[in-house]
Amino acid sequence: MSSLVLVGSSWVGAPAGQADDGSRHRGTGVILCTGDSDSTFDPPLTLEARPTRISVTASYTCSVAPGRNVPATSSLEGVSPSSSCVTLSGARLTETVQYADGKRSVIAYDDGTTLRVLGVQTIRLTGRVVEGRGKGQSAQRTVPSLADGLPTECLSTGLRGSSGQAQLEVRP
Repeated sequence: MSSLVLVGSSWVGAPAGQADDGSRHRGTGVILCTGDSDSTFDPPLTLEARPTRISVTASYTCSVAPGRNVPATSSLEGVSPSSSCVTLSGARLTETVQYADGKRSVIAYDDGTTLRVLGVQTIRLTGRVVEGRGKGQSAQRTVPSLADGLPTECLSTGLRGSSGQAQLEVRP
């Protein structure tokens, strides 16, 4: 499990007034954020699944309306009761995204899955925006990572953390 990175996907924008209004109870537009992500795992991930505290920081560029991008920073914290270098189960994580325009989104993730295909492991977190921009909308954070170096660390000291690209998608 390398960085918590989100896989790119296509998106359909909503009118600017709908996508950008964080004060509404239910957002109606798509928010798409991509950027750098740094993760740490405590205890380090090994091949044995065990409870793990996950901490992530990210720097995003977010499309909050058609033609409107704003920088954002993010912190994600939580616990997975059963994580290893190849699995993520029962993750309960909260991400707070702070946009440069002063708005924010708080996202509660309640499901995490992993899939490994052709040497690439993808981790997908799904949840819902519980506060701020996009409130009430579904959220997905996907993390693809190449397996380079992963087996050695998993068999010895454990994977303490990772860095990579991230993507966050919030949709109605």
